[in-house]
Amino acid sequence: MLKLIPLAMTLSLLSMNTYIAQASENPRDLYQSEDWVKDGTFTQGIEGPAFSKEGSLYVVNYQQEGTIGKVTGKNQVELFVQLPNESVGNGIRFDGSGNMYIADYVNHNVLYISSENIAEKNNTSNKVELYAHAPQMNQPNDIAIMDNGILFASDPNWAKNSGQLWRISKDRNISLLEQSMGTTNGIEVSPDNKTLYVNESVQGNIWRYNLSDNGSISDKKLLIHFNNHGLDGMRTDSQGNVYVARYGKGVIAIISPSGELMREVKLKGLFPTNVAFGGIDGKSVFVTMQKRGAIETFMSEYKGRSFLSKMNKRMN
Repeated sequence: MLKLIPLAMTLSLLSMNTYIAQASENPRDLYQSEDWVKDGTFTQGIEGPAFSKEGSLYVVNYQQEGTIGKVTGKNQVELFVQLPNESVGNGIRFDGSGNMYIADYVNHNVLYISSENIAEKNNTSNKVELYAHAPQMNQPNDIAIMDNGILFASDPNWAKNSGQLWRISKDRNISLLEQSMGTTNGIEVSPDNKTLYVNESVQGNIWRYNLSDNGSISDKKLLIHFNNHGLDGMRTDSQGNVYVARYGKGVIAIISPSGELMREVKLKGLFPTNVAFGGIDGKSVFVTMQKRGAIETFMSEYKGRSFLSKMNKRMN
């Protein structure tokens, strides 16, 4: 049965992706990367790309460390916020209500900005709240989120080539899920919320866990191992494929849920740090590039998992 969408919602969806449609409006070859934000716009700490409900792209360390930039078009970036207390962000994620979560690797925090404060025009640090803190954290690096709002944080110790894995419940309780891992880095949830993926950057491993509704993990298995180059941020698409930034190789590796390396997308730079899906149909992939301080983009044949869950919530 045809489901009619109210006019107000239709206009909202159109407005949400007005600028980002520039990356999708003209036919492009799949998996061919091109520049979206030019060199030197961000520092070499560029990381954490994530799309808000209205379709803006948020990325950490715009012009200086400790900031978050808001990308509103091709080569159109503005300061969104300066983080307080000398915090420096890494991973960013949004929940279904449009609230933002930021991994603060300096102060062992996960920070929070409400959807209401995101909509405000000011860029003061007053909009930033402390969501969770654990002094036992090394330096929370990247975060993933289930559709029900449960967060997971990777927590590497780069000096010791080791890492930890944390869960943060909706009532902000912090649980240490694993302690003696390799250098934990990229982290992501599958589209059905039944699998958690965590990679170890130095060791070249991507692990998969069974994931329960309450965020418990079990049955850890190796998804895939790489013999060289680093692993960084990860995202999944609507088919459950894992997109992982291969730091030093200059590619985004696309891996099936069964662990098959399906494709490597060649980038212009060699040092990708993270990926995010966006675009008018959710199929544009945006990649933060460390040495360049830039953002590249390419088209996938599938929309991202995060875009899929957001759209399902809007349409139902």
